[in-house]
Amino acid sequence: MSIRTERSRRCGSTALPAWTLAVGLLLIGCTSVMPTPQAAVETTNPGGFSITESARVGMGVRSEFDEATAAIEKKKFQRGIELLEEVVMTSPKLTAAHINLAIAYQQIEKFDLAEAALLRALEVNPKHPVAHNELGIVYRRTGRFEDARSSYEAALALHPEFHFARKNLAILCDLFISDLGCALEHYELYHEADPADEAAAIWIADLKNRAGRED
Repeated sequence: MSIRTERSRRCGSTALPAWTLAVGLLLIGCTSVMPTPQAAVETTNPGGFSITESARVGMGVRSEFDEATAAIEKKKFQRGIELLEEVVMTSPKLTAAHINLAIAYQQIEKFDLAEAALLRALEVNPKHPVAHNELGIVYRRTGRFEDARSSYEAALALHPEFHFARKNLAILCDLFISDLGCALEHYELYHEADPADEAAAIWIADLKNRAGRED
């Protein structure tokens, strides 16, 4: 398998386990002593990047959200979607539910519904970098590459340390819009943020080699 084919395979899906599982586990700590208590909801990923926001969570929302998370983990996407649709109806300000709903819709390639869910998330919180990053993935998968670039850049403008968005931007610039300067810049910044990703060093060397041949 070539480097470019492997990289294409890697960028073919969204970061489903990172966002849904982490959010689900963190929501377990929320208590419901009131019908709609104010709760701190944290969206995180294994690299340590996290976003904390407040949302009013109804008494049954936590269990539905957790059940949806478990369903999505088991690739029972339709069940996860059904539960998350209930969650967003009950707690429309819970941005994480809109984001996870979008991720589930992406898994069954219903990109129009994924986009709609992410736009709702951004209506709730226009400065949510995860929503911008996921919207970039939807745009990239539907061939709207400049919109994807704008979405990734919006995520990074809000949180420059969000290295998943930086990796996505680098791959977009490299494989889809042939902006090698952009690709190299963001591959290198991504690798600085996540040096454990050994593949990034290979991508950087490959890109420099290709750029040298073009010069």
